[in-house]
Amino acid sequence: MSDPEMIEFSERDSTVRRTRAEQNQQQQQRDSDEEEAALNAPQSREHKPLMGESLAVILLLGFGFLLWIVVLISFQQLIISSSSPKHFSSVRARKHLEQITSIGPRTVGSPENENTTVSYLLDQIEQIRSESETGPHSITVDIQRPSGCFSIGCYDRITNIAVKLQPKTSAQHFMLANCHFDSVANSPGASDDAVGCSVMLEVLHSLANLSTPLKHGVIFLFNGAEETILQASHGFITQHPWARQVRAFVNLEAAGVGGKELVFQTGPENPWLVQAYARAAVHPFATVVGQEIFQSGLIPSDTDFRIFRDFGNIPGIDLAFIENGFIYHTKYDTPGRIHTDSIQRAGDNILSVLKHLVMSDELADSSQYRHGNMVFFDLLGLTMLVYPAHVGTVINYIVAVAAVIYLSGKCLLTSCAGCVSGRHVICAAGRYMRDLVCVVCVLVLSWIFSLVTLLFVAWLVTLMGRSMFWYSHIHAAVFLYGSAAVCILLLIHTLVKNRCYRCVCVVQRAGRVDLAELFFDGSLLLWCFVLFFFTHRGWCSAYVPMMMVLFPLISKLLLTKLFRARGASLQYSVLYLMGLVVPYVYIMFLIRVIFEVFTPILGRSKDEIPPDIIMASLVTVATVILSSYIIHFIYLSRGTKRVLAVLGSVFMLMFVLVSCGLFFPYSADPSSPRPKRVFVQHITRSFHTLNGSLQSSDSGLCINDLDYTGMQHITPHIPQINDSISTHCQDWLPYYGYTRKSWYLPAPEVSPKAPLEVQLLSRQETQWGTVKMSFEVKGPSHMSLYLHPHAGASLSSWSFNDWNFVFYTHGLDAPVWRFWIEILPLKSSNVSPDEGLVSLAITAHYLSGSDGRSETLESFLKRFPAWVFSSSWISTYHMNNPTEI
Repeated sequence: MSDPEMIEFSERDSTVRRTRAEQNQQQQQRDSDEEEAALNAPQSREHKPLMGESLAVILLLGFGFLLWIVVLISFQQLIISSSSPKHFSSVRARKHLEQITSIGPRTVGSPENENTTVSYLLDQIEQIRSESETGPHSITVDIQRPSGCFSIGCYDRITNIAVKLQPKTSAQHFMLANCHFDSVANSPGASDDAVGCSVMLEVLHSLANLSTPLKHGVIFLFNGAEETILQASHGFITQHPWARQVRAFVNLEAAGVGGKELVFQTGPENPWLVQAYARAAVHPFATVVGQEIFQSGLIPSDTDFRIFRDFGNIPGIDLAFIENGFIYHTKYDTPGRIHTDSIQRAGDNILSVLKHLVMSDELADSSQYRHGNMVFFDLLGLTMLVYPAHVGTVINYIVAVAAVIYLSGKCLLTSCAGCVSGRHVICAAGRYMRDLVCVVCVLVLSWIFSLVTLLFVAWLVTLMGRSMFWYSHIHAAVFLYGSAAVCILLLIHTLVKNRCYRCVCVVQRAGRVDLAELFFDGSLLLWCFVLFFFTHRGWCSAYVPMMMVLFPLISKLLLTKLFRARGASLQYSVLYLMGLVVPYVYIMFLIRVIFEVFTPILGRSKDEIPPDIIMASLVTVATVILSSYIIHFIYLSRGTKRVLAVLGSVFMLMFVLVSCGLFFPYSADPSSPRPKRVFVQHITRSFHTLNGSLQSSDSGLCINDLDYTGMQHITPHIPQINDSISTHCQDWLPYYGYTRKSWYLPAPEVSPKAPLEVQLLSRQETQWGTVKMSFEVKGPSHMSLYLHPHAGASLSSWSFNDWNFVFYTHGLDAPVWRFWIEILPLKSSNVSPDEGLVSLAITAHYLSGSDGRSETLESFLKRFPAWVFSSSWISTYHMNNPTEI
């Protein structure tokens, strides 16, 4: 080819390319114009009309308000049943409660616990026995004084009252009903657990007076040492001869004061127990979510349930009052704060469940019903759903697969279609999948941005010294953190709607996937992921995401034609929200329960994580869950400017008010106290040399707070308590401080009438090269022993276990405490014998009687502001190196 011809060909080729480029550009411009015209034509036949901003806000606020009212009514639902000798009487139970709490604090080893309370319980049991003597049942009472050791606790001669109710023809198998009548120091312990024992007395009265004999028997255990590391239940289940006849148990506990008693754990396995509760409970209140949260260790607490399960190998049901945990274990835990209706509903449930179980065949031979876990939850206290976990797994996977089929069907239905102009072909299925991925990314990123923003706000609040501002004002946390979370979510999705519409949805107008539907599909897909994950992990709480997939999916399928025909009409919006009622009201109910439990816990668990970080995270999670299908409305409304402005204003106003310290964390309001908790010990410390002589001693007031705020709010009232006298006692003194940081004020010496006495009974070298020493300790009912081998030596064995710390408790008539230790010196060590082998530190705690108080302590406690609850006692601390005595 000649050069001119080549040049001419090149010019023609360039012209063709330019022409095609211009045509493509013009076509793209026409497509863009068509799409923009379609988007900006609200009355177009193909375009779905958008909802007004005001109407959308009114609908959503009304929806949320109505559901919240339902949740509050359900949460406070307390039903009264008839009272007769055959039924539970809350009147009689309340009399028991008032009598027990009138005794005052009932610490283990005190006369109030070991004598007065025991006498009252025995008198009431004897009255019930006399009243029912002519009936078909017999009552046997046994007072047990067990001694033993387990874990890190040892006990000696503590008190159990065991009552056996059985047909006069005798019984082979028994249910166990357990409560504890002891309390923590400085608290009357109405909810924890005097009300449990009052309920059990009345249940015993009701069952004993039945005219029809029971098929099996019931053992009522009134244990007198639960607050001391669950010791009395251990003594019963491991040592009492009746324990071998127990087939299952019901445990009555408390994590709050009054309200509804929650079944928060069952089993292990033995699904027949949950089924029995579901059939028999008059007012069910139970959820497997609570069980999985509690057993995960997120709640820093434990109950006798663990002892019966681990040491008795028997299954059971654990119930606890959860309302108003702010005053749990305080002086405010009085019988007047427990509504009579709470006592009635607890008694109705316990009585009904026990009657059902002792008349059942499963109790006699539970081996064939033993295996498998159950999914269980109540529906707002009206009824209860229970089904096997393997059935739940099948249901979960079916629902998840149905959602996947729904999403896949959108790809298949759109298939590949030509665009309106017919100039090119767009694969709608591929575009839908791409858009769905984009939507999922937007949703996840909006959640992450919301969480990061709230964590930053919580960090600022903590830096300003306003931590826990919500402790007495939970609504302040909702307005501050909640408004911020909603504002961030709304802002991000508004930007997506306004700026990125063409990037997310560019399928032709006649068959395009609406952006609002895409975000519904994205939320549905994410809930499917959660459902698959929970089910794969074997979590029974997977029923919650299952509900969040099933009901919205059904609602959307039923409303598809209406939405395509009328778009975001009022009729569609109302029907769509109605389809969300079941999962949303249940989710809101769970959120209410979680905040009811966890908010008080943050006031009595001093942790390294600032509580505002935890609160902000909880609010974020709640907001994300509730907004998952409500995001749909952002893309159905014409605008969000006014909502954003209101939310931003609320956030800024709340942030300013919180910064100014308007919301004080604590309250002494008698109707709703929110106390700050502190421990105060008036303590004398004694340090002894190797030969046992006193080397040095000092005395003071050791103060430990139980929440994150430290002493910042107390220092203005008591200037002496400040960081200048704070000390990390535990780091350098074995078992002295209760927390990592304590405050220590010098004070006069304490002189208990019954001082601690420590004596080395013997010391000998064994043939294995170890040194064995025996000790005798005489002291108050509560003592702590810490063993610290010196460098070059190791603990070979001792009387207890692998721990080097033991908490010891004894009753009134217990003998002296004897134990031995065996130390192995390191032969290659250059340690001098004069330096000793081991140090012993013993703390004696005087929690009751005249030895538990001092004038110095009493006058100091009066200086605390009214919103402080101080649990106080006298202690003596003895540290010595007795190897050369």
